[in-house]
Amino acid sequence: MRREPHVRFCEGAGVRFPRATRLVLGFQYRPEAEQFLDELRERLARFGLALHPEKTRLIEFGRYAAKERSRRGEGKPETFNFLGFTHICGKTRQGDIFMLIRQTMRQRRQAKLREVKAELRRRMHHPIPEQGVYLGAVVRGHVQYYGVPRNGEAIASFRRAVGRLWR
Repeated sequence: MRREPHVRFCEGAGVRFPRATRLVLGFQYRPEAEQFLDELRERLARFGLALHPEKTRLIEFGRYAAKERSRRGEGKPETFNFLGFTHICGKTRQGDIFMLIRQTMRQRRQAKLREVKAELRRRMHHPIPEQGVYLGAVVRGHVQYYGVPRNGEAIASFRRAVGRLWR
């Protein structure tokens, strides 16, 4: 089996991943997903490992999820959180083409704002330019990580919230 370049880079830099903790897989048909999940459980059991029952789930997501769910009389497709983003099934403005929408997870945004508020409280008597440099770094880091297409409103909201905290 060929090693992927990013895996070789991480191992070369001394980064080790003790266990796989997050994995998202996509299948077009539910029976294929169920078969894969059964085989994965069997394979892990051979090594004395198991999937976490509360964190492992099959959801209907993707291009045909909304149509199938509406045909059955169910609501919108489920969302899921992964790597700090809430993944949502969306459509283009014309409403005919599927689009994956990634938005900043609400919990992550609120946690970061609480952290910034506490840090601003600690730096209250520092010079204003120094506070501005700190807040600029915070907002820049947020934009660099969460700056993906269709997430502009969440980024702008974070920036405004940081400005309100500073005032």
